[in-house]
Amino acid sequence: MALPRDAEAWAARQVLYPTLVAVCDGRCVGFCELDPSAGRIETLYVWPSLAGRGVGSRLLELAESELQQRGVMCMRIEASLVLADALVRRDWAHQGEDWVARGGERLPRVRLSKSL
Repeated sequence: MALPRDAEAWAARQVLYPTLVAVCDGRCVGFCELDPSAGRIETLYVWPSLAGRGVGSRLLELAESELQQRGVMCMRIEASLVLADALVRRDWAHQGEDWVARGGERLPRVRLSKSL
C-alpha cells in the first residue's frame, strides 16, 4: 500500500488509523499510525535527518501506551530490516520475514510482536 500524497487522502486515512505526531519547532518530524482493532502499528515514520535521536522510540512508547489503554494485549509491526534489529533489542519477538512491493521494488520486512 502506498501512502497518500494529498491532504484529503490523509484526512480520510485518519478515520481508520489514529495517528501520533512528533513535532519539533512547529514542524512534523515523525508520525505513527495505529490500527487498534488489529493491535498493529500501521506506519512509523521519522524524518531521515532525525534518525537515531529517539523520535521513533518515543512514538513507539506512546503507541504502546495507547494500545494498552484500548485493551490490546499484543502489538505488531512489519518493520524494515534496520528497524527490526533495533526492536528485537527492545524485547520485540521476531515472527518471520516477508516482502512488500513499493514503487515497483520488492523490499524485505520483518514481522515482529510485543506483549503488552
